[in-house]
Amino acid sequence: MEVKGKIIAVQPVQTGEGKNGTWKKQEYVIEYEQHSQYPRKMMFNLWGDKIDQYNIREGQSLKVSFDIDCREYTGRWYNDIRAWKIEPDEEMPADAAFAQPAHQSSIAPELSPSDENSDLPF
Repeated sequence: MEVKGKIIAVQPVQTGEGKNGTWKKQEYVIEYEQHSQYPRKMMFNLWGDKIDQYNIREGQSLKVSFDIDCREYTGRWYNDIRAWKIEPDEEMPADAAFAQPAHQSSIAPELSPSDENSDLPF
């Protein structure tokens, strides 16, 4: 699978000791479907030498190829989105800002002053 978008967060590198020795992992948040009213976000990770190989920074526009896997730990299941290839997104310049919708949706009705004082929690 692959997704194109802009990196909006770079998490600190995590390290640890496992049965195969020392490991390191870094997680990134990418925002995709930038031109929709509600852009989507996804966190993916890189392991080991790939962290230094790709040197991902906040604000970069990238095409991320990844696999999704699931694992069980102490009775709970966790998804893992592991990137295996990162490329610059040629369709969007690295410093391009996300386009904002030209108009706001008129789906939500305007509230009258009496509506603001209702007992509803939403």
